[in-house]
Amino acid sequence: MPYRVKDVLQALDDLTGGRCLKTSGDYSHGANPFVVTKTSDIPGKAVTEMPGLVWGDPEMPVKKIAVMMTLNESAIELAAATGVNVIVAHHPIADASNSGGVLLKYYLGVYGIAVFELHEAFHGLHPGIPYLHGHKPYFASVAYGGIPGNIAYVGDALPGIKTVGDMMDRLDTLMNVKGDELMLEAEQKLRGCGEIKETSVAARCKILLGSRDKPMKKVIHMFPHTGFTPAHLEALVAENPQADTLIASISRVYPGHALIAKADELGLSFICGNSHALEIFENGMPLAYAIRQHLPESEVVIFRERVTSTPLDEFGAAEIREYASDIAANYLKKK
Repeated sequence: MPYRVKDVLQALDDLTGGRCLKTSGDYSHGANPFVVTKTSDIPGKAVTEMPGLVWGDPEMPVKKIAVMMTLNESAIELAAATGVNVIVAHHPIADASNSGGVLLKYYLGVYGIAVFELHEAFHGLHPGIPYLHGHKPYFASVAYGGIPGNIAYVGDALPGIKTVGDMMDRLDTLMNVKGDELMLEAEQKLRGCGEIKETSVAARCKILLGSRDKPMKKVIHMFPHTGFTPAHLEALVAENPQADTLIASISRVYPGHALIAKADELGLSFICGNSHALEIFENGMPLAYAIRQHLPESEVVIFRERVTSTPLDEFGAAEIREYASDIAANYLKKK
């Protein structure tokens, strides 16, 4: 492949319109608005987003590029085992947290892997998430209410989307929900455990208020985990009084949440769309295609996380359950 790591950085900078870090001075707050520190005020747990190259030699030749959502040790192992030496992660990367509890420089260094991140610097570049959810925005904010990352859209339903049910069917088709259901059924059968759960099936599209036959014409689309509040919803409805549908995606809310009560008060249908487990389709795939368009001779693959839940006494082989039980009994009991 005729590319080096620095060419990947240039491609990411070009496709974002210059949002990536390119010099050491860019790392200071204020020099680049996409360098954002995020914290829940838990001591030592803050993370600063640094769009661009996080670790790696800019002059290293590129073999294969993987695009994924969240870096972890499984991804690092998969990369090393399959010839990937450049990982582009969407979510911000924290030392040790995203590398199995060990330092990035040691883990990535021994495997010769360069890692990029591109989170808030990628958000707002395309209307893909609204498009997948059946509407075209005429208003978009990536910092609604002055909160960085608090994305909000207001849009009109696309042609062919007349009802809430139309939108839900569209999502199921685009996300290949049937394929994920068949995959889960096959795993349950293979492992002899019908209690295995999987995120994309368990957290699929769901109606919180309204019904499938409710009209869908004007949509407010938000992301609860970014800081969106009932006050924000009230303000958007005041600015867009014809709004009839509220969509929550990436994250969602559950019964008892204040946003449900506010949406009911405002007379809105409320639907939970795609969960965070499906962002690899919404943002990951467009990013991967963009990288390949900018670097046409590159080989690009997608790393998709798949998380399952299995009852303890049905997880793994009988032999490994015996091992784990013995270790717990002999070494991990209170003396």
